[in-house]
Amino acid sequence: MFHISGEKEILEGEITDVYFNRTLQILKEKEINPWVKAEFVAKSLPEEWAWAVFTGFEEIIHLLMDLPIKVRAMKEGAVFYPHQPVLEIEGYYKDFCIYETAILGLMCQATGIATKAARYKKLAGDRLLMSFGARRMHPVIAPMIERSAFIGGCDGVSVIKGGEIIGEDPLGTIPHALILCIGSTVDSVKAFDEVIGPDVNRVALIDTFNDEKFECLNVAEAMGEKLYAVRFDTPSSRRGDFQHILQEARWELDLRGFGGVKFFVSGGIKEEEIPGLNPLVDAYGIGTSISNAPVVDFSMDIVEVDGTPLAKRGKCSGAKKVLRCQECHEDLILPVNQEMGQCKCGGSYLNLLQPLKDNWNIDYDLPEPGEIRNYVLEQIKHLPDL
Repeated sequence: MFHISGEKEILEGEITDVYFNRTLQILKEKEINPWVKAEFVAKSLPEEWAWAVFTGFEEIIHLLMDLPIKVRAMKEGAVFYPHQPVLEIEGYYKDFCIYETAILGLMCQATGIATKAARYKKLAGDRLLMSFGARRMHPVIAPMIERSAFIGGCDGVSVIKGGEIIGEDPLGTIPHALILCIGSTVDSVKAFDEVIGPDVNRVALIDTFNDEKFECLNVAEAMGEKLYAVRFDTPSSRRGDFQHILQEARWELDLRGFGGVKFFVSGGIKEEEIPGLNPLVDAYGIGTSISNAPVVDFSMDIVEVDGTPLAKRGKCSGAKKVLRCQECHEDLILPVNQEMGQCKCGGSYLNLLQPLKDNWNIDYDLPEPGEIRNYVLEQIKHLPDL
């Protein structure tokens, strides 16, 4: 059997920490059920990130849609900063207390993946960025990984189901296994060309058997103008000076008239390597760094009880608004009822926390993944370089 929870178990509140179940039991027995406001906040971000991309809200709405509660939230894909509420639930506590574990799980991991993808996309610029990391994680969550990576900025994903969810064709080249089965890099590329339709670019993986430079030349001479790109997936134990390998291969291809052959790279590329590789690289395949991105540690905290601001120590009580200037992009956090005029730069503020559910009604049209991705890319253009 697969060690997974089903949708029914999540919706029925079975995926919860036991102390929430015991809390519900006590409140029922004592006939206590306050009307509360609870907010979801990340007090800090992993790896010294300055910002993150809120993701997972579509699944959260699916979880909460039949509960008699009110929801204010940032849009999925919103860039946020530490201490900013991204989601607020208002209602009788007993109606949603057992869902805290699931809500946090839906947003913490997806937000980390989307943020890591956004960071890579900001570094890579206009170069193609592909998500290759689903194989490193449990297959049940592969679609969530691929969707989150795409929303964050990846241009494509590799898993078939992931492609279905984002509405895009999955992307991929040739695995080492095909070359090993056939016995030759050149013969493998030729076989690919003979069998796979012409709508798929011919990209040769060139580091299975021979030196990268000579294998580039071999496939370029064999395929001619049909060759779209070569992919370098050199393992870290063999790569040496990866940038020099790329420079050498580029020189030899250009010298022989193959300047149009693009360079794809994969195989454990780190964020800090991207700026140095950008002048030589046309596309990146990023795997584990995105799929195994650190989770963002959101927590849920009650901030108001029966109309009275109240929170545990270390938390600011009361409902809040998160304002962002539409000109200079400066943010403010204010009490929900406090008015604010124009920004000091003269720009107007937008409240990022909007009412999206009022008891039984969802007042929010869930956007398509591509629309959310465009929203993310527009925001990160205004952020400082990493």
